Amino acid sequence: MNQVVPAVKRNLDLSENRPIKEAVYEALRKTILLGEIPSGERINEKNLSENLNISRTPIRYALERLDEEDLVERKTGIGVIVKGISINDAYEIFDIRKELDVLATRKAMRLMTPAQFKQMRALLEETDRLNDAGRVPEVMAKFTEFNNFIYDASYMLRLKMIVNQLQNYLIYFRDISINGDDRRNLAIQEHWLIYRGMLNRDDDQIKLITREHLGHSLQYILKVMKAKNIE
Repeated sequence: MNQVVPAVKRNLDLSENRPIKEAVYEALRKTILLGEIPSGERINEKNLSENLNISRTPIRYALERLDEEDLVERKTGIGVIVKGISINDAYEIFDIRKELDVLATRKAMRLMTPAQFKQMRALLEETDRLNDAGRVPEVMAKFTEFNNFIYDASYMLRLKMIVNQLQNYLIYFRDISINGDDRRNLAIQEHWLIYRGMLNRDDDQIKLITREHLGHSLQYILKVMKAKNIE
């Protein structure tokens, strides 16, 4: 048994009421993105099937989806090889996000009603309460809600789709990094600054804080990636 099987087993959750193929896909994806299967490692369908005690069909489904996402590649005569994600990928993803998030936030700022600004403030106040109570998973859910609030208010549906797709590549690193008190507290402060910039219709403030906020997020994610020896 190579290192692929125990790594996937750690991330495979069959307790939820969902198709096995989706559970296998999520487990393989998470394992690859977190670098628990290193780049260049071969994934043997037969070996994985036997050791996980599941048929090869859901494994094949998962690998096909990962191939479409460019996280693995099929090499003739060798099989499926892990490509994973690199530090350069993280830089590229955040360079794109900085531009798109500034665009969405400015657009939302111009379209939002007074009632929506009240909703945003209430969301941030609830985030503060949850953070003070140490309810970290719920705080993380509020972070996602805050981002989606802005994307939805911008009425740029394709932008939201692109950003979510990009974020999905780094979501596990984000979840690890945001568990740290320092990063989580700073992120909350930055969300408040973004809100105030939007309320004041301050384009320069929005650009500055949004870029700074995502820059801080990137640095924390890079720290996690480097700790996992991802290059």
